[in-house]
Amino acid sequence: MALDQVDVDKLEDQGEMSFLDHLEELRWHILRSLSAVVVFAIGLFLFHKSFFSHVIMAPTKEDFFSFKAFCKLSHSMGLGDNLCIKPTEFEVIAVGFGETFITAIKISIVSGLILAFPYILYEVWKFIKPGLYDKEVKHAKGFVGICSFLFLIGILFGYYIITPFGVNFLMSFTLPEVINKPTLASYIGYLVMFTVPAGIIFELPVVVYFLAKIGLVTAEGMKKYRRHAIIGILLLSAFLTPPDVVTQFLIGVPLYFLYEISIIIAKRVQKQEAKNELQST
Repeated sequence: MALDQVDVDKLEDQGEMSFLDHLEELRWHILRSLSAVVVFAIGLFLFHKSFFSHVIMAPTKEDFFSFKAFCKLSHSMGLGDNLCIKPTEFEVIAVGFGETFITAIKISIVSGLILAFPYILYEVWKFIKPGLYDKEVKHAKGFVGICSFLFLIGILFGYYIITPFGVNFLMSFTLPEVINKPTLASYIGYLVMFTVPAGIIFELPVVVYFLAKIGLVTAEGMKKYRRHAIIGILLLSAFLTPPDVVTQFLIGVPLYFLYEISIIIAKRVQKQEAKNELQST
């Protein structure tokens, strides 16, 4: 009874805000989020030469962390140099007028958006939290931290795993009488495609959690359609990566692992909901 009264009081307090007040509040959340992106973007642009050399172009170099790690793993497993990959050397060219300047701005903004992602989520949470009941706030506890962690892990996975092997495969594939010299725009486009979608895909456990809370997803259903999910994962891996079996395997295995984790999460949510129902009766 007391909880019901709290919910009613909360609704009455929220009712005092007009539609325009909510819009004004939303505007300030958006402005603060954009300001965070701009601050990170300006900082990266000021050091664009170092950032471009040590971060953007790093996956194309032989001393990149992933290449050294796989080579070290190969020697530790007694495989010699079998897993040691030497990236294909190539030149990236800028053909458009002012392309280098425009690209530096674009990559600074995209990178600023990635770095500011946790703060953007925080602003989203601050905006929607007043409209939630205490029970809903409790269930969504840790939303910002978990989503930010999964997104950044996905970005790092795309950067350190998908990007170096994907770029190496694409640049090692040649055609007769064709010189492979990618443009700066195409290289940046593939770099973004290899990283940002991976960050979004790694949010799967969070999505499953909320879908399970409202009853749209169940652990039994996910187990039943596991084979279909595996086919979907393989298709998604083929879409996100070049037609290279090794690269597709590297992204397919973590995606399947995320799917299995999501089943466990859905099962726990179902048990908790069933427990709550018993306590309420």
